[in-house]
Amino acid sequence: MSTTAFRRHLDLDPVTVRKARTLARRAGRPIVKLARAHTTVSVERAVLRLSGLRGADPDGTPWVNRLVDAVRADVGLEHGVAGPVWAALARGEAEDLAALAQKAAAGSVRFHVPEGAEARRAERSSRRAVGAGLRAIDARRRERDRLVRRWGDPPHRPWIYLIVATGDIHEDIPQAQAAAREGADVIAVIRSTGQSLLDFVPEGATREGYAGTYATQENFRLMRAALDDVSRELRRYVRLTNYASGLCMPEIATLAGLERLDMMLNDSMYGILFRDINPVRTFVDQRFSRQVHARAGIVINTGEDNYLTTADAVDAAHTVTVSQLLNEFFGKEAGLADWQLGLGHAFEIDPDRPESFRLELAHALLARELFPKAPLKWMPPTRHMDGDIFRGYLLDGFFNLAGVLTGQQILLVGMMTEAVVTPWLSDRDLALRNVRYVMNAAGNLHEDFRPAPNGFIAQRARQVLGEAVDLLERIGDDGLLDAIADGTFGLMRRPADGGKGLSGVARKSPAYLNPATDLLEEARS
Repeated sequence: MSTTAFRRHLDLDPVTVRKARTLARRAGRPIVKLARAHTTVSVERAVLRLSGLRGADPDGTPWVNRLVDAVRADVGLEHGVAGPVWAALARGEAEDLAALAQKAAAGSVRFHVPEGAEARRAERSSRRAVGAGLRAIDARRRERDRLVRRWGDPPHRPWIYLIVATGDIHEDIPQAQAAAREGADVIAVIRSTGQSLLDFVPEGATREGYAGTYATQENFRLMRAALDDVSRELRRYVRLTNYASGLCMPEIATLAGLERLDMMLNDSMYGILFRDINPVRTFVDQRFSRQVHARAGIVINTGEDNYLTTADAVDAAHTVTVSQLLNEFFGKEAGLADWQLGLGHAFEIDPDRPESFRLELAHALLARELFPKAPLKWMPPTRHMDGDIFRGYLLDGFFNLAGVLTGQQILLVGMMTEAVVTPWLSDRDLALRNVRYVMNAAGNLHEDFRPAPNGFIAQRARQVLGEAVDLLERIGDDGLLDAIADGTFGLMRRPADGGKGLSGVARKSPAYLNPATDLLEEARS
C-alpha cells in the first residue's frame, strides 16, 4: 500500500519531532527486552499452527491447545514446545502432530526436554515444519500482489473502510459483497463480543456470534473467497480486515497470514486497557504477531481511538500521539514497514465545544504530518452520538470532510445509527452516500487548505506535540508499565502483575527454542 504525498502545513519543529521519536525508543526498548525474554501459551500454539496442526477435539478444544497444555504439564513452557514435541515425533510417539496431540490429550505420551544430538534433530525437524508454514504465508502474499496488479487498487484516497457484524459468517458474506458494490474498499468483519478473552481460537465456520462474528480460520477463508469474487466483478481489489488482539493474538495473526487477510487490528493497549489482559502477556504476544504481519504483508491498525472513548479527546490528545509514536517504534522493531503502520486516531471531540472542528483538524493534521508515510486509520465519532440520527449524519459528514481535508488514508465509515442499533443495510448505504458525496465534492481540497502559520490549528498541533514530549520524558523515567498502571492511557489503571492471561506467560530458559521466531528474525538480517 502506497500513501499519497501530502503537503506539510504545520511547520513542526524538526528538533522536537526527533526528540519525540528518541523518547519513544527510550520508553519502548525495555518492553522489547521484556518481550524477548518471555513466551506465552499463544506464541507456542502459533508455532504449532505454522507447522500445520489444525482441528479440535469433540468438545471443541483446538488440538494446539491440547498439545501445548500437555507439554506444559510435563516440562513447563520455558523451553518452548518445539523441542519436546519434535523429539517425541522423532522417537516414534506418533506419526504426525495431529496424532501426537490426540495421544497427549489422552495422557498416553510424556514429554521431556531433549539435549545434545536429540535436541539438534528436534530443532532441524521443527524448523522444516515451521518453514513450510512461513512459505505458505509468503505464497499468499505473492498472490495478493498478483491480484492487486490484475484488478487494481481503488482509484482514490482515503480508502473507505466499512464494518460488517451480523454474528453469522453466512450472513456477513452477502452484506460484505453488497458494501463493496456500494463503494467500500476495505471490509472489516468485527469479532464477536468477548472473543478477545477466549484463550483458544474456535474451529470452523460459525453462526452464533454476538455483535460480531468469531475470528476463525474457516471464517477467514470463506470471507476472503467471497471478496475475491466481488473484486473480480468490480475490477478492484477489495481488502479484508479482522482482529489480531486479545489472548490469542499470535495465533490469529498466523491464521490471517495463511488465509490472505490484508489488514488486522493489532494493538496490545486495547486488550490491556479495555479487556484487562495482563500487560506482559499482551506485549509478548504483540511482538510475535507483528513479526508475522510483517512477513505476510499485512497492514496493522492500532487502537489509539479507544482512549478517547473514556478520556476527554482534547485533554488526552497527547496520549494518542504518544501511543502512535510507541506503536511506530514497536512496529518497526518487529519488522513492519511504514506502509504497514495503520496508526489510529479519531474524531471524538464533543461537538458542543467551541471550535471543535478546528481542534479536530489540528489533531488530524498532526498525526498526518508526524507519520507522512503511514496509512493512518481515521475513526468516526462514536462517543457523542446520542441517537439523533440527523445530527449524527451531519457529524459523520464533518468527519468525512476532515478526513479528506487532512489527507487521511483509511477512513472508517461512520453510522448515523451509532448507539441506537446495529446498522441495517440501508444505514450503511446512506453512510456510504455521505462519504461518496464528500469525496466527490472535496476530494482534492487539501491542495487549497492552508492553516495560518501561527493560527489556532498550527498552535494547537504544536501544543499537543509538546505535551506528548513531556509525557514521553516521564514514561522514560518511570517505565511504560508503570505509566499503564497509573492510568496514563484512557484513564484505565492496569498493573503489570494483574489482569487475565498472566498464568500463560513463562520466562525463557537459556535453552529456549522457537523455530518461528528464529526464522522470522533470520529473514530480516
